[in-house]
Amino acid sequence: MRPFGSSLAPRKPGVLFCCAVAIFFLLLPDAQARPTRHRNRSVPVVLQPFSLVHKVVHAVAAPVVRNTHRVLVAAAGGPIQVAYYAPRRMRPRPPRAEQVDNADEESTRPIRVAYRASDRTDEAAQEENDERDQDQAESARIESRGDRPMVGGSRAVLRNGIAYAPAHAPQSVKNAIWAANSIRRKPYVWGGGHGSFNDHGYDCSGTVSYALHGAGMLNSPLPSSDLMRYGERGRGRWMTIYSRSGHTFAVIAGLRLDTTDLGRGGDVGPRWYDYGRDTGGYVARHPVGM
Repeated sequence: MRPFGSSLAPRKPGVLFCCAVAIFFLLLPDAQARPTRHRNRSVPVVLQPFSLVHKVVHAVAAPVVRNTHRVLVAAAGGPIQVAYYAPRRMRPRPPRAEQVDNADEESTRPIRVAYRASDRTDEAAQEENDERDQDQAESARIESRGDRPMVGGSRAVLRNGIAYAPAHAPQSVKNAIWAANSIRRKPYVWGGGHGSFNDHGYDCSGTVSYALHGAGMLNSPLPSSDLMRYGERGRGRWMTIYSRSGHTFAVIAGLRLDTTDLGRGGDVGPRWYDYGRDTGGYVARHPVGM
């Protein structure tokens, strides 16, 4: 009998041959799948690493992937997506003086400058204080002498319906003002003050006649038509009489003595006013030297 090892010795070359043939057939598909590379130095080769890797992976892993889960098949067989950063687009920067960014509407709104609201009120309060101080100063210069009130300066002052005669005015002017103060509450009566200087009511010419009589410049009352020829023509320094057909009033030391209330309308009787009226159509006369 042959030994056990000697009986297998002749079969070793055949086994090796079969193994070589099996390896050859296993490697043949991989060799056919690989493309032949030709190196050309003159032409640049554009590499596509992602598509090449995809083919190699697909060829090697195909037998294994056939039996895997569908999710793994979709993940392994899908195309490879590579993330990359796109180059940033440079936007031209606008000049600083212009506002072109509409995203922020607040930046394009006009700037409102805050200011102290109390500045104007302070100015108004200061003006009121100045006027109050001036009134107090004028009040301090007023000398009350019963029915003969006076005020410093050369212009009469009206306080609560009472005219204060200026201290620098002639005595006749002061007497005319004080005389008119005594009838300042009398009502308007047509023809009043013409039969006598002392009456229960006065009209326009009777009121002016009463003031002239108190100044010692008229002995008997005069109607408006006669007052148009009284004294001298034109306006006087201290007293001016404005007369026309139907009405008469006087301006004495800056105050108007009139029986017509322009604010309320109509005739109200002898009153003092610190504002003038239209003198169109009137004849201006004044006492001699006044």
